[in-house]
Amino acid sequence: FDWLFIDMEHGAFSVHEATQLCFASRTTGISPIVRVCTAALDDGTHALDNGAQGLVIPHVDTPAQAKRIAQAFRYPPRGTRSWGGGIAQFGFQPPPVAAAQAQINSETLIVAMIETAAAVANADAIAGTDGIDCLLIGTSDLTADMGISGQMGHERVQAAYRAVIDACKKHGKYPGMGGIYDEENARRYVSWGCQ
Repeated sequence: FDWLFIDMEHGAFSVHEATQLCFASRTTGISPIVRVCTAALDDGTHALDNGAQGLVIPHVDTPAQAKRIAQAFRYPPRGTRSWGGGIAQFGFQPPPVAAAQAQINSETLIVAMIETAAAVANADAIAGTDGIDCLLIGTSDLTADMGISGQMGHERVQAAYRAVIDACKKHGKYPGMGGIYDEENARRYVSWGCQ
């Protein structure tokens, strides 16, 4: 596997358990990616400090939210993330700070989940936010927000996918999909560019 998805939003993982999974994952060459709750920025920084190589943030509806997230999880000058000394990415040894921060900034994946019609409408601005690397459509919540729960191939969902994929292409970001478990819709959205 290339990466491991550690879910602190819907899963029962604590920060401590997520950290243990990050440690175990990194020793095998698998990148640990942690999903935290929407406003749990502190859980996100704890996860990053303790080995996560990326974060997934749910319910990013506005450019302001995207900017806040991108800045919270990037070191200066790209963001406001705090430096606490030795961190997992450098074996908890004190590396040269400026070089370590620049390297971690460039190697940390920050994913904004698009899960409402408002987020789809703002997809271009969210994708254009420096520090956001991927827009991940949370299709289950998106269909619920649209009043068409579970209709993953509905024309409005397809239009949402097109809008998000186009925004990602325009800004050089990665489009992703979640909540699609049937082959027909998975093939459709992957063929359009989702990864």
